[in-house]
Amino acid sequence: MNVTEYNLCVEQLSDRVYRFALKSLKDKDHSHDIVQDSFEKLWLKKEGIEYSKAKSYLFTTAYNKMVDFWRREKFRGEAENLEETFSYEPQQYSGLKPIINKALDKLPEVQRTVLMLRDYEGYDYAEIGNICDLTDSQVKVYIYRARLAMKNYLGSLQAVLG
Repeated sequence: MNVTEYNLCVEQLSDRVYRFALKSLKDKDHSHDIVQDSFEKLWLKKEGIEYSKAKSYLFTTAYNKMVDFWRREKFRGEAENLEETFSYEPQQYSGLKPIINKALDKLPEVQRTVLMLRDYEGYDYAEIGNICDLTDSQVKVYIYRARLAMKNYLGSLQAVLG
């Protein structure tokens, strides 16, 4: 990859990598750090990476940095319990986006990540597997479980909307 291709990657992918990190971490500062670290790593290894593989490389690097962040937070005892049950407390309706984001927050890290890569970023199963170091069947199972959990959580919205 040359400098022009690297700059093109920054132009085209920085917002997508940031959005991916922000949806996962819910922290703007850490998300910016992950984007910067991912692009720094790409820059340092630009000679060995083809331009066509840069997108996958960036998302894989960002994902690995997020896993490191989660492990640090879990070790410090600051992470929430990821096995929390799904329950919806009816509130005044203010739109679906906050409710969907709340449901996403309740998913385990790996389920949230694969679901976002598939449904928000449009990756196929093989690409998600490469990014998250999972097999295609593991990716499918995690996506299925995430969608099922989201359906169960959002299913109680019928009472709110109907």
